[in-house]
Amino acid sequence: MRRGFVLALMAFVSAPLNAQVPDFKAFDAWVAKGVKDWEVPGLAVAVVKGDSLVFAKGYGVRELGKTDPVDIRTRFSIGSTTKAMTALSVLMLQDEGKLKLDDPVLRFLPDLQLYDPVMTRELTVRDLLTHHTGLPGSDLLWSGGDYSTTEVIRRMRWLKPSASFRNEYNYQNVQYAMAGEVIRAASGMPWEQFIEQRIFGPLGMRNSVPVLSRTIGQPNVATPHMRIGDTVRVIVNRSVDPVAAAGSVWSSVEDMSRWMRFVLDSGRSGGRRLVSAERFVDWLSPQVVVPQSQFYPTATLTRPHQVNYGLGWFLQDYRGMSVAMHTGSIDGLVAIIGLVPDQRLGVYVLANLDHAEVRHAIMHRVFDMYAGGALRDWSADFLALYGGFEKAGKAAVAADKARRVAGTKPSLAPGQYVGTYADSLYGSVQVTEQGGRLRVTFGKGFTGLLDHWHYETFSVTWDDRRAGEDRVVFAIDASGRPASVQLLGTTFHAVPQKNR
Repeated sequence: MRRGFVLALMAFVSAPLNAQVPDFKAFDAWVAKGVKDWEVPGLAVAVVKGDSLVFAKGYGVRELGKTDPVDIRTRFSIGSTTKAMTALSVLMLQDEGKLKLDDPVLRFLPDLQLYDPVMTRELTVRDLLTHHTGLPGSDLLWSGGDYSTTEVIRRMRWLKPSASFRNEYNYQNVQYAMAGEVIRAASGMPWEQFIEQRIFGPLGMRNSVPVLSRTIGQPNVATPHMRIGDTVRVIVNRSVDPVAAAGSVWSSVEDMSRWMRFVLDSGRSGGRRLVSAERFVDWLSPQVVVPQSQFYPTATLTRPHQVNYGLGWFLQDYRGMSVAMHTGSIDGLVAIIGLVPDQRLGVYVLANLDHAEVRHAIMHRVFDMYAGGALRDWSADFLALYGGFEKAGKAAVAADKARRVAGTKPSLAPGQYVGTYADSLYGSVQVTEQGGRLRVTFGKGFTGLLDHWHYETFSVTWDDRRAGEDRVVFAIDASGRPASVQLLGTTFHAVPQKNR
């Protein structure tokens, strides 16, 4: 059978006569058009029904400018769809009596310290998986800084809560990294080894690897792309390995179809149960209410009545069906999984363009195909929706530029801004002088030359073009020296220097 050919054509011989029979030929053409309309270099889709893979196909290329095609075995980052694997690992360990969801995290990570001592003491393993501790996101620690997993977790002691403990949903990746370390402590093996031995192995996911570093030099790996300006360009992978348990797995739609069939068979593979029925129920049970304002923008059109977070899953309703789903997004690569457990129906999409939201369209199209009735063109509708967001974003940029005050000058000569500025949580920023211009450096991901904007505000276009443009704002103290610099949403305070 030639590569990329549509697999399957329907294991529905024993289905009731009135069952909806999807037209996969039409679906294939519709997906191909969506890939073109969204300008996605490469994408792969898998659909499962019952215990069968009923559709699987790759579209486009692994990298622009090259001819290597995407097929069903092409590996992409699966991003935060990894989280369900981490949660499952925790539940497996509970089955073995090595931990409980409501055990204090301190039992496994005795050196853990958070900003709030009550939270430190009361934080449970369940809390790590449900995004409701009251801690805001802190992705700059791993996406910008150059820290190990241990150091990322150690620095969380300086992250101030944005809400009281267990009182507000806030998506938090570092807490999943903590869950990975709990798995290490409880099982005696690193998270990466655990999911390889306990998940990938039993499910036959031979094409999956737990971290980006394991894809280097391997064949059939997708390259990330991002729209920079008006052009889709190849970009360099951003590693999630410092918070691996939050989203570092690389896999293919063929392997993820095995994962979907495992979930849809209530945690069984080949008749063997990998997690108890009781723990499986916990896995897909609502834990925290997700405000619609913090759910996917596509919900403005799909209109779920309620959204919750389980243990590594978003749980929502759609057309009267209960859906478990999650996306994965890391620079230039996206994923989505959507499951209707009551119908044993699942869809998985991988693509190599940053925030290619055609993924949501494909998921809902599959659901509609099995629900029956008229098929809505979700790809066109979501393209219009996100086009509106893009237009609003451009208007906001124009409004920001219009507020620029012309004719102003910075208070100090360039050399007087030079120095080290520090923040307890994120570390240090270096400001240097280069050819009469200032250069700012933060961690491994953010370096760039500054241009005066107005007053003490400078504009920076990051060397890594995917990071875009930002404002850098200095504050001058009463002595006429820089007291701090604000960038990337954080204030870094000047470190005293000799002879300054």
